[in-house]
Order: sequence, then C-alpha cells, then structure tokens
Amino acid sequence: MKKVVLAFSGGLDTSFCVKYLLEQGYDIYSAIVNTGGFSEEELVEIARRAENLGVKQHVTLDETDNYYQSCLKYLIFGNVLKNNTYPLSVSAERISQAMAIAKYAQEVGAEAVAHGSTGAGNDQVRFDMVFNILIPKVEIITPIRDLKLSREEEIAYLKERGVEMDFQKAQYSINKGIWGTSVGGKETLTSHQALPESAYPTQLTKETPERITLHFKNGEPVGLNDEMFENPVHVIQKLQEIAGAYAIGRDIHVGDTIIGIKGRVGFEAAAPMIIIKAHHALEKHTLTKWQLYWKDSLATWYGNWMHEGQFLDPTMRNIETFLEDTQKTVTGKVYVLLAPFRFQVEGIESDHDLMSSKFGSYGEMNNAWTGEDVKGFSKIFGNQTMMYRLINGEDGAK
Repeated sequence: MKKVVLAFSGGLDTSFCVKYLLEQGYDIYSAIVNTGGFSEEELVEIARRAENLGVKQHVTLDETDNYYQSCLKYLIFGNVLKNNTYPLSVSAERISQAMAIAKYAQEVGAEAVAHGSTGAGNDQVRFDMVFNILIPKVEIITPIRDLKLSREEEIAYLKERGVEMDFQKAQYSINKGIWGTSVGGKETLTSHQALPESAYPTQLTKETPERITLHFKNGEPVGLNDEMFENPVHVIQKLQEIAGAYAIGRDIHVGDTIIGIKGRVGFEAAAPMIIIKAHHALEKHTLTKWQLYWKDSLATWYGNWMHEGQFLDPTMRNIETFLEDTQKTVTGKVYVLLAPFRFQVEGIESDHDLMSSKFGSYGEMNNAWTGEDVKGFSKIFGNQTMMYRLINGEDGAK
C-alpha cells in the first residue's frame, strides 16, 4: 500500500482524514509537529487518538527550538503584529510544521502527504507551497478541501464509523502553539459575534495584579523576574504560565487571506503580546528614530510575507540579517503590570537608554546645546521649504 504522511493534530479535521485515507487504502504515518504549545500529557493523548483511529505509525516531531531560532526571534526583533493586532500565532507556526512534515515524508519514503485544511483558509496555501518547494514529486492530498465538507458533515461521517470524541468541543477549531492559540468557530464566521468565554482554552484564574520584570539581551528575552534562562523558549513558556492566568492577550483578528477573502479568527497570546510590547518599549529607548522607522517598514513586509507562506523566499533572510543587526543595543529590563484581561508596560532600565539626563530633560533643560544653537538649526532645517514658498507662492504655484 502507498505511504502517506498526515499532519495530525488530533482535532476534527485530521481525525476525519485518518478514517477517509484508510478507506482509500493508504498506510498512514501520522505526525504532530510540536512547536512548544503542547504538554507531554497532551502529546500522549494525541498519539493515543491517532493509534485508536488506525494509523500505521505516529510520531511527535519537536520543532520548538528550531521554530524559535528560525522564526520567532525575528518576529520579536520586528515587533510583528499583523494589522497591528495579531502576533502571527498560526501563520508562522504552519511554515515550521510544513517544513518538518516535508522532511519526515522524505525520511519514510512517502508517496504522498496529507493535511486537513479546508478550501477557504490560508493554511492550504502555506502547506501546499512548502511541499511544492521542498518535495515537488510527492502527491498532496487534502480530503476536507477536495470533498468540500462542512464541520457537520465531518462529525456525521465519524459518528457513522463509531469514532468517539468531544464533538461539542469540536465546534471550535483550536490551534495551540508557543506563540499563541487561535480559536475559530461559528461566531468568527460572522462580522459581529464575539466568541463565548468558554471557547477560550485558557480561563481567568487570577485576579490580584502583579508586577513582573522581563530581561532582554540583544533583543531576545533571556530572563523573567529574578530567574535567567539559557533558552528564550523557556522564558516564553514561563511567562505564558504566569500571564495566561490573567486571560491576557485575547482578541479577534480580521485580515485578508492569501486567496483574497476577508477572514476573522479569535486568539489568545499572553506571552507573545507582552514580549512584543515590552521589546518595542525597550527599542524606543535604545534605537535611533531612523532605525525604528526602517525596522517598522521592513518588519511589516516581513510579517506579511511570512503570513502568506513565503518564508522560504531569500528576501526573508536578507531582512532577518538587518533585523538582527539592529538588536546590538536592545539590552535591559522592562517592567510590566499584569491584571485581569490587560497588561501595562510601565518602564525600562538599560545602559543603552538614549533618554539620558547627560544630554538634558525633554521640555525641561538641555546640557549639550544652547538656545542660539537651536535658533540656527531651526532656520537651516526649514530653509528649503521657505525658499520654495517664496519663489512659488504659498500654494506652491504662481
């Protein structure tokens, strides 16, 4: 029988894929790519589910460290928030997962790869594109997309075959990773309905506000409060554990899909949102205005291209080099207040702080220049505009 590697999450769509592919006569090698969002208990349960569904072999591919090093640190360096809202929780993760699945398919000599994407979202493009680039001779199978199935039809199909799972929970599509968890359901298919409280995997369990300190070194998170970590991944996970209890980082993102339609998805991303905002605050103190300007411009493009699955474009490596170079002085502490459903960046400390009292205090006094210096500077700075208006008239034309 033909071998197919299935990107398996244990949810409704990929559970359907197992049963469908079995009936098509495939030996199924299921693989879940852990990008840091799963506990050991969850991974064991997913493996058990895959085996109960009838796969020939199931593996867990741990890509957490590689995901951070190849992708997440650049999203931090760039303070990337899609449409000023979404930390690319799923967008970036899918690329890492697709590359890992492609590599595994080569290792087992699979004739085909399969994923549970529908025909309406971004994931189908991200997976297909990576597979077409890295394993162009391997067939791509997408049962949900090809059969144009609704979630209700998938549930009915599985029930007919005696599959038992929490179908009420399956009403929501939940994708969990180290950089946030997306939540999609019937409400996100509308333009006005909010997700119910019960749809969010992480519930509010702590209400007493607390202050934390994040430590950054060359732009990377390296410590939390009094504890320093060798691996930034552990900072993210520890922060998520603390801040998640406050139900921080919930929102609904509305954006343009790769295929041209508008999409709406809920998400929770306590650690990513805090880290990005804390990092940005530190940068505003330690980088020049033109460093910040060009970083914002290039990082926006980087985030958009990442979102659209173009991670393998060589331009992305060029921008990563620029982003990394800007982080040489982004070292210091950031103080953050945590409270139910919100957080506030309160301030920073850094040896590279350009807001130095040695040169003056904004709106108060100056030490490095005189009033006469400013008079001359102001005159010269506006000199060309003054000449333009004198020559051409106030409206720019005679």
